[in-house]
Amino acid sequence: MDKLLFTPGPLTTSMSVKEAMLHDYGSRDLFFINLVKEIRESLLTLGQVSKESGYEAVIMQGSGTFGVESVISSVIPQKGNLLILINGAYGERIARIAAIHKIPYQSLVFEENSVPDLEQTEELLSTGEFTHVVIVHCETTTGIFNPIESFGTLCKKYGVQYIVDSMSAFGAVPLDIAANHIDFLISSSNKCIEGVPGFSFILAKKQKLIACKGQADTLVLDLYAQWQGLENDGQFRFTPPVHALLAFKQALVEIETEGGVAGRSKRYQENFQVLKKGMAELGFSEYLTPELQGYIINTYHYPSHASFDFTIFYQKLNSRGFVIYPGKLSKANCFRIGNIGRIFPSDVENLLNAIKEVRLEMGF
Repeated sequence: MDKLLFTPGPLTTSMSVKEAMLHDYGSRDLFFINLVKEIRESLLTLGQVSKESGYEAVIMQGSGTFGVESVISSVIPQKGNLLILINGAYGERIARIAAIHKIPYQSLVFEENSVPDLEQTEELLSTGEFTHVVIVHCETTTGIFNPIESFGTLCKKYGVQYIVDSMSAFGAVPLDIAANHIDFLISSSNKCIEGVPGFSFILAKKQKLIACKGQADTLVLDLYAQWQGLENDGQFRFTPPVHALLAFKQALVEIETEGGVAGRSKRYQENFQVLKKGMAELGFSEYLTPELQGYIINTYHYPSHASFDFTIFYQKLNSRGFVIYPGKLSKANCFRIGNIGRIFPSDVENLLNAIKEVRLEMGF
């Protein structure tokens, strides 16, 4: 029996999603081409936009970071200037991508337990030096939700393009891409839509996507060329992740059956509330204050007791069939527990019972 994954992703998937991969299709089969078309349309619907309203969905082979790098390396022209709002490891990763591609950028860095400051951001944008802004929606370093709506309004005010890394939020956090003035949104197959790893996707304003022509400095991550390939004949430029796409199509059926983004959000929030209450009763301290804590993933401080050792704690839970995640913070010793994937409140209760057993065994 598979272990339950209480992680930021890859996640526990349903049996029907797994079974969807038990078929082989050629990348030029009409069935597969139609499948890709349907997936692209469904992704736009989840973002509350459509082709008719001027948006496009582009699928990019590889992990979520492939999608992020595709956007960063494709959409910013030589005379562009990127402002990166950072409050965690994934914002820092975007800065590394920009540096590698020699893209002019400035980082505005905040503590990992705080959200980026709107006034400081506006002060920089008011100089007129920046053409693009990027922010992480749910920074899975901590689980914090950044106020992407406010920053979208700010970007519109100053006429700069707005990029949102919504890797761990899209599909579980209601989001109107157009209303929030998002030009490029990036997510991946193995997060809140509950597919399997294999590709990322970008939801983009068509007008801004067209302007990317000829700007990319890589072959495989050229966002415009990838879109053109899908538009021209429905095919990928390079070998597509066929089985991951088959699984994803089933995952899209299941999110619709659950009530769409609202239904998925409800279950994850129920998981979150059970975890939050149970961990508090067991004496664990959350890293984030309640007003900043999102419901995707929770971060907990290591207990101060001398008997606590995270490696042993992790292994004992793992042997019981529960997989949690180490911390990614730069200034605090923490671990993370995800509320997403094909898990339910009863699964969280079982995890809490296992944590209680392990706590007694370890003596902290």
